[in-house]
Amino acid sequence: MISLLITIIMAIVIGAIGSAIAPGGMSGGIIGSMIAGFVGAWLGALLLGTWGPIIGGFAVVPAIVGAAIFVFLLTLLSRTLNGKQS
Repeated sequence: MISLLITIIMAIVIGAIGSAIAPGGMSGGIIGSMIAGFVGAWLGALLLGTWGPIIGGFAVVPAIVGAAIFVFLLTLLSRTLNGKQS
């Protein structure tokens, strides 16, 4: 039970950091950050491997980079679908 709680907290923290790095930010509050953290961890491990410190089952550095990429791609997709250009 404690390990699940640590995993969820780490996903929220990683998603929040990735959202702060990427332009546009992640909407959805804590749930959005958690989703960005989980998807970012998967994407980061896929692209960069599992190097660096591992906390709560997440390789922290690749997960943050993956979360930033995920948030950036979502922002880009959102702007494209809404027809906004900047």
